[in-house]
Amino acid sequence: MSNPNPVLRQNPTREFTRILSLGAARGDLTVPNSEIIEPINSSDEWIRQRTGVITRMRASRDVGAVDLAEAASKEAIEKAGITPDQIGAVLVSTVSNVVLTPSMATLLAERVGANPAAAYDIGAACAGYTYGIAQADALIKSGIADYVLVVGAEKLSDIIDPTDRSISFLLGDGAGAAIVGPSETPGISPTVWGSDGSKWDTIGMTSTFREYRESGDTAAWPTIRQEGPTVFRWAVWEMAKVAKQALERAGIEASDLAAFVPHQANMRIIDEFAKQLGLPDTVVIGRDIETTGNTSAASIPLATHRLLAENPELSGGLALQIGFGAGLVFGAQVVVLP
Repeated sequence: MSNPNPVLRQNPTREFTRILSLGAARGDLTVPNSEIIEPINSSDEWIRQRTGVITRMRASRDVGAVDLAEAASKEAIEKAGITPDQIGAVLVSTVSNVVLTPSMATLLAERVGANPAAAYDIGAACAGYTYGIAQADALIKSGIADYVLVVGAEKLSDIIDPTDRSISFLLGDGAGAAIVGPSETPGISPTVWGSDGSKWDTIGMTSTFREYRESGDTAAWPTIRQEGPTVFRWAVWEMAKVAKQALERAGIEASDLAAFVPHQANMRIIDEFAKQLGLPDTVVIGRDIETTGNTSAASIPLATHRLLAENPELSGGLALQIGFGAGLVFGAQVVVLP
């Protein structure tokens, strides 16, 4: 006889999660300012003063974003001390997948041996990694996955116009990966995230695929561009507020931080963040943009990976990470560094 009032069984839940490890892969080509200034009619000095970028890493023609994601993911898996079959979900944040469908995440799951893990892409641009960390935290706490692979992977050199002065000279290629798993103590704070669609067209593509197809053979391939002044003001003033909210949600002060890792959008934005947050000199700030460039969804894990390689004593300390970009979208949380 069937139960007249059945109760659905639930997964065992977990109270806490943390980032167990990080992996990184950058493009194999070093591109200095001197190689890109002529098409944009600029100078090395102009680029350094406005953005802080000296070189950017870009990938060779035959190296795709998924190749970078695979290398970064394998490093993270090995460092976490888990086997790929323990991964319950693969989340890839990217705006540079070579196809609209299928997802990069499903191919990555196959390459690293994580099948049949759930796999999907996150289209949150430069905030995508923080979105992925937030989702991994929730997936593990709900019991739907034991471990989650979170990746930001971009080959932005595929979608730039070398003559564009708004953003092309900033962009690089790379991938950063994290393994998120259960923890006995809190390792990821509540996430502050959101969007502002009123500024939807301030960062995006120069045309839609339909416009490209219907405009004939003379049309230029859609490339990424931005309204620099609008984005800069939004990032400096509004994102500083979000960063402060993330500290409040975590229940800590700026002085409690060991590191601050913002999206590597522009060195001037990073410097203004540090000023508005009142960060003491003891807080190490991620400045990977100087030699890697802006790698969108990959920038935070790449910058964190470099910080830990150069400052291993930061391990176990608290880091505030904040991503922001096209959408416009944003996400921030405090994490315990692996």
